[in-house]
Amino acid sequence: MNNTRAYRPTPAAARRNSRTLALETIREKIITLEILPGTRLSENELAEQLGLSRTPIRESLILLAEEQLVYVVPQVGTVVAPILLAEIETAQFVRESLELAALTESLTRAAPQDLANLTAIVDAQRIADSRRSLSGFFTLDEEFHATLMAVSGHGSAWRTVAQAKSHLDRARHLSLSFTGMTPLIEEHQLIVDGLAAGNGEAALGALRGHLRRVFDDVAAVRATSPELFTT
Repeated sequence: MNNTRAYRPTPAAARRNSRTLALETIREKIITLEILPGTRLSENELAEQLGLSRTPIRESLILLAEEQLVYVVPQVGTVVAPILLAEIETAQFVRESLELAALTESLTRAAPQDLANLTAIVDAQRIADSRRSLSGFFTLDEEFHATLMAVSGHGSAWRTVAQAKSHLDRARHLSLSFTGMTPLIEEHQLIVDGLAAGNGEAALGALRGHLRRVFDDVAAVRATSPELFTT
């Protein structure tokens, strides 16, 4: 006789799963600017959209407030926060420090397959560019940098970078619509070329310039949409 029963999550586990779904979905909408800064968030509307109860929505908004992606206004409710310039600068500092250190170690560790993997990602980015797929490019951009860091043997450090850059990612999504994908792809190619040639000066210079581009992009975006940012 088969006594195997279908797995059913405990109430606590189901609650965690619902909260995770709500958190990831709302966070993604904020970071990709599908939900713009200044937008008031309704727990009821979000619960209806996601097919969840209000409890995981409320818990998710608390966690998003800790990331400074939303804030609570008395008599109004929860509002999507503007992009914080100080957080962009901090995230950029963390990212540049870790990625440049990782690339330095990668110069003596990069294997032919590593270079092939990075080249394949750049080629896929060119396809995304030809299709004008900003979301596709952004995903591939994340994959490129995570893969580049993994070559150093410190791939898990990417989690530290990812956790620090929610406001930076919002700025990057905005800047993509201004600068386009082509310049970023060519910068990725220069990084791979320097790594393949074992030219540390070229590779590190290309990566440093690539990562710092965001400051010029933010300045351009702020000139036309200052209401999206705050100091």
